[in-house]
Amino acid sequence: MNKSLLIAAAAALLSLSSAAQAADRTKVDFWFGLSGDLEKRVQDVCGRFNAAQSDYEVVCTSQGNYDAAIQNTIAAFRAGKQPTIVQVYDVGTATMMLSGAYYPADKLMAENGYKIDWNDYFPGISSYYATSKGEMYSFPFNSSTALLYWNKGAFAKIGKTAAPQTWEEAAADARALKDAGYDCPIAINISANESWQLLEQFSAIHGQPIATRNNGYDGLDAELLFNKTKFVDYIKDLKAWYDAGLVKIKAKEMGQDMVQAFASGECQMIMTSVGDHGTVTRTAKDDLSWDVAPLPVYAGTHRMNSLVGGASLWVLTGKSKDEYKAAAAFLAFIAKPESELFWSTVTGYIPVTNTGFTYMKEQGFYDKTPFKGREAAIASLTASPPSPITRGIRLGGFTQIRAEVGNGLQEIFAGKTDVQTAIDGMVSRGNVILRRFEATYKGKQLP
Repeated sequence: MNKSLLIAAAAALLSLSSAAQAADRTKVDFWFGLSGDLEKRVQDVCGRFNAAQSDYEVVCTSQGNYDAAIQNTIAAFRAGKQPTIVQVYDVGTATMMLSGAYYPADKLMAENGYKIDWNDYFPGISSYYATSKGEMYSFPFNSSTALLYWNKGAFAKIGKTAAPQTWEEAAADARALKDAGYDCPIAINISANESWQLLEQFSAIHGQPIATRNNGYDGLDAELLFNKTKFVDYIKDLKAWYDAGLVKIKAKEMGQDMVQAFASGECQMIMTSVGDHGTVTRTAKDDLSWDVAPLPVYAGTHRMNSLVGGASLWVLTGKSKDEYKAAAAFLAFIAKPESELFWSTVTGYIPVTNTGFTYMKEQGFYDKTPFKGREAAIASLTASPPSPITRGIRLGGFTQIRAEVGNGLQEIFAGKTDVQTAIDGMVSRGNVILRRFEATYKGKQLP
């Protein structure tokens, strides 16, 4: 046999060996709801895990968005073709807990030999996904919170060197910016998804309830009550500032992206997720000097912790022991401080554990220009220990409720109805959704 034949034979044997090793791997499906650049970043995480060991392979598939991820999973579960792991957004937690279709994360990890310090997770993050007893049924993954983005250059022109800490100060700054020739001092988005910032985050940091029964944690019979809280005064102020030209509406549905309006220098203050920090960094005009800060509160308010946004990872029932070993290995991998650093570097999401945050500080993450300021999100989430009101929202059908809030806000800013009437309508229609959800799960109790 000549030399070329020997080389070819060796290559064939190596290929067969690699194929055999790949075939020996236990494969598990992971469905997630992120798309675009974030889809690529999730695939990066999966690739890193698959390359780090040879026993398991996680196959990661985007479902397009959060709603599709959970709906497709429900359909697949009924057909007996569910993935092993699924990413479920924050407001889908109640639905998952009542489904009974999951392998509790704390039990999964313990039974597969992994010791996870659940107390290491930031309380403002873990409390959103934990049971009333503090049990962790899912793994916090992509986490964020809302921040105020402000144009330092524009503020310098009105003699300010710091972001407003109160809404009274923000209103005064907006008037000064307007007088200085800035047409869009503050931009807001009033689409359905922005309930997360305008209603949910505002209510949390002001210690205001959104619903009875401790925002639904204590029972499915909760009723919305944000038509009787400071939220009403907040929307009245925003509408008055809108009428005075201090606030502009910027929504993708209107072809006006709020984040891009800030990055271009068109608008000087916006409220959006820390997850948009990377987008602003990459797309900001060359001379834009900007920073982020915790959201303003009204004067005299004892600031409470803000709410976490994003999603957690659930492991589903109906799988084999080997598949659960693979799922546990993957979840343990993404919980490593090194993985948290990688995830925060390639996205705008924040670390979910104290250990991860400390590790990132030690690595100089927050000293680097692209990432400076992101620690404000941790400060916001940890501004206070979570209370029964600020630990999260445990309401069924909350995606539909968010849509009702968005519809009501659009009526307000279009001048079709007054603030109180519109918010009363949001609450009334939202309570119909809650009663429908309660009837669907009649006889069940939230854990």
